[in-house]
Amino acid sequence: MSIKSVADKPLDSTWAACPSTTRGQPTQLSSDPKGERLAYASNRSIFLRSIDNPSVSTQYTAHTAETTVARFSPSGYYVASGDASGIVRVWDCVGEGVTKGEYSIVSGRINDLAWDGDSQRIIAVGKGNQRFGHCITADSGNTVGEITGHSQVINSVSIRQQRPLRAATAGDDRTLVFYHGAPFKYNTGIREKHTNYIYGVAFSPNGDNLVSVGGDRRIWLYDGKTGEVKGQVGEGEHKGSIFGVSWSSDSRRFVTASADRTVKLWDVEQGKVVQNWTLGEDGAAGVADQQVGVVWPSGRTDGLTISLSLSGTLNYLVEGAEKPTRRVEGHQKNITTLSSREPCPSDTFWTGSYDGRVCQWNISDGSAQTAKGPGHNSYVAGFSATSEGSSGQIYSVGWDDKLRSIDLGSNAYTELDTKLTAQPKGIATAGESVLAASSDCVEIFSKGQLTGKFDSKSQITAVAATGSSVAIGGEDASIRIGKLDGNGTGISISIETKLLRNRITALAFSSDESILAAGDSSGRIIVYKTADGSKVTDRWTAHTSRITSLSWNKEATHLVSGSLDTNIFVWNLARPGERLQMKNAHQEGVNVVTWIADGSKVASGGADGSVKTWKVELAK
Repeated sequence: MSIKSVADKPLDSTWAACPSTTRGQPTQLSSDPKGERLAYASNRSIFLRSIDNPSVSTQYTAHTAETTVARFSPSGYYVASGDASGIVRVWDCVGEGVTKGEYSIVSGRINDLAWDGDSQRIIAVGKGNQRFGHCITADSGNTVGEITGHSQVINSVSIRQQRPLRAATAGDDRTLVFYHGAPFKYNTGIREKHTNYIYGVAFSPNGDNLVSVGGDRRIWLYDGKTGEVKGQVGEGEHKGSIFGVSWSSDSRRFVTASADRTVKLWDVEQGKVVQNWTLGEDGAAGVADQQVGVVWPSGRTDGLTISLSLSGTLNYLVEGAEKPTRRVEGHQKNITTLSSREPCPSDTFWTGSYDGRVCQWNISDGSAQTAKGPGHNSYVAGFSATSEGSSGQIYSVGWDDKLRSIDLGSNAYTELDTKLTAQPKGIATAGESVLAASSDCVEIFSKGQLTGKFDSKSQITAVAATGSSVAIGGEDASIRIGKLDGNGTGISISIETKLLRNRITALAFSSDESILAAGDSSGRIIVYKTADGSKVTDRWTAHTSRITSLSWNKEATHLVSGSLDTNIFVWNLARPGERLQMKNAHQEGVNVVTWIADGSKVASGGADGSVKTWKVELAK
């Protein structure tokens, strides 16, 4: 049985990571001129995500530092994106994502950037030593003005889209600076209106007005052509810092997003709130529901506004509806674990991430739902599913040294909250017993209760189980294969082998328990017979870094592997020299892989916070 991808590129879908957020800082969102796609920064990537179908997205990975902002050009053909090292990249967003230019703007973080109406000039601002911003041409990086008048970090910038060209910047020095261009030069500085950091500025689409918002909870309007102050809007309406502002296409209204968990829709002429949305549960004071960004996509007829929660959730807001019409959830951090295929429902799987978040994914539409209730508060180290209860449960271990469980039917944490003896290395299921491995021992649980313990003579680095078979990998490159005792009180080791030379980092049994795959820290994979520990193949050496995850298909004919080298391989056991490669599958490394959709696809998660699916055809 040979392997081939269904197409030249086996990537089936990219389910994007959520925008990266930081408490007390604004996060910029941008939409294309047609109102079809959203652009935002996440980890070291920029994601362009369909608004109507969020499971469709493309990923730009050329940045080498944490990305901070992305903006579509008014033409819709390019995106400019910035990162924490002060670099701005301009790239094609309708083709293959080819980088058109790379420009060093400031010595620190890029906080915001803006295009002029001709898609020719860019102003980028942020944190620096010599300067806090710069104005360049998009195609060559030539200087077309100076950004001056600030003494501290600049948080936001906006350019008037009509002529005469005007620009505005605002920052931590509580100053709004107005520029004439092009080339852009300092015209006036307005310092007495805001009493705290200014987080957002935006010209109206028709160029008549300029609005500023900030940490003092105030909103100020200015003349878009002269910079003259028109007045304050809605004093006292917001009860927390205002982090974002965005205009409607007709320039008659704008929306603001605040740390008070509200998004407010304002009428400019009346200066009053037209509608208020409160995110999160009524009466709650959840920090995760603070609103740190907002965009009103142009080119749409449904009046949709999209706001961003501190948790990374995108909220779809429509005038007339009190609650979001859609919530797009997912991971913001490194994905560290992915649920096994069985006994989970065939149309879903679960992922866990570095920050403790657990999400349930619907394979058919790529949507995610965060597990309900209090769970892990740090790195999720592993999942293992059982058929307990009416719909089954997933047990998880985390670096909070806890064993938790999630009911698969309700996607909610149960009351189980068991303290482990040490930081867990992994988790596995043997029948109805759950094995939680730490460096020195394997603890055995049944229905959440400790029933036994296996003390290890060498440091444990990996564990796997299926049926009654158990495998334990060690720091000393040893692999021990045995059986779980019938009463679930211990593990009887029958085979110990050391064919690999490096630390064991991943183990996987076939579903019939007959073979075991082991991967090590150098990228090598060996397959063993569990009956006698004999070698089946040791030819799988294409990875160049630590093996992070292994998974057999149901028939045990093919193995999928993931590695820190960013690649995924599908291996053919009958033809060990044959393999299918998914190159550069995840930026900064692949952490988890598994088979889904009855073995026709592979799902993966990585350091970029995204989940990807890959079509694989196992041709006979």
